[in-house]
Amino acid sequence: MRLSLYKYRIASLVSLILVGSSILSPTPSSPSSPPLPSKLAQSNGKTAIGWLNQGLQAIQAGKVQDAIAAFKQAAKLDSTLAPAYYNLGLAYRQTGQLQPSADAFYRATQADPKFAPAFANLGGALLEGNNLQLANDYLQRSLELDPKLGFAHYNLGLVREQQGDCEKAIASFKKAIEYSKNAPEPPYHIGMCYLQQGKLDRARDAFNQAVKINPKYPEAYYNLGSIWFQQSKLQEGLEAFRKSAEANSNYPNAYYGAGLVFMQLKQYGDAVQVFKFARDLYNAQGNPQWAKNAEKLLQQAQKLNQ
Repeated sequence: MRLSLYKYRIASLVSLILVGSSILSPTPSSPSSPPLPSKLAQSNGKTAIGWLNQGLQAIQAGKVQDAIAAFKQAAKLDSTLAPAYYNLGLAYRQTGQLQPSADAFYRATQADPKFAPAFANLGGALLEGNNLQLANDYLQRSLELDPKLGFAHYNLGLVREQQGDCEKAIASFKKAIEYSKNAPEPPYHIGMCYLQQGKLDRARDAFNQAVKINPKYPEAYYNLGSIWFQQSKLQEGLEAFRKSAEANSNYPNAYYGAGLVFMQLKQYGDAVQVFKFARDLYNAQGNPQWAKNAEKLLQQAQKLNQ
């Protein structure tokens, strides 16, 4: 019985930089901080910078909608204030509004054509929208402006991975690791590329690197389990699936994979239990096809358990 690999939607990384009042005196080494325009437009006694900072405070307080309103007001008062558009894009991204997010990042690039993170986040938004060519163009532009922008290398790697060019994708992910050493996603996707190439040992090393950075990375543990399963190392596989479930108890693949191991070990009662978990989670998460797969295996395990 072969373990099926269930691929989750690839998500791009965004820069978590919130450019605010600190940019009044930017340092030369800070490429993410565009210069402020000299004019200070005002509304009800509050400047564009004031609205920008109010938006940042709202973000920190978890009030995303208030932040969006403040960033909009800042941009309305000063259409050249790139950080207002940039943070507006981040806020929209946080609420899952992909198109408004892309529009805001685009406005940030227009306000400051040398604002590398804005180009990188625009590329990330276009990647999520499956506009790979434009995503590639903007990500390349961001790296021309700042070759050390780790999350831009990562998003470019995702573009190349989706285009089926694993060699170039791996090269981009390695660059991302070089400049973003604490991010577990680049080594994880290196592992996914090696899986596609059938290089299981290299994939395992990459997934191990990912969980070393983030010990609670359910997808990485799941793929480690799948590799051990394919190599007939069932106890190692079962341990990896257990860690996957511990990292995220609502991750159905962990239970599905464990069920397949229990079937091989002829521990059918345990298989019944975890296949039920998997089936119910797939259904709850709107994945009927995998719920059906789990149900079929559940029925097999129930018959064998009798």
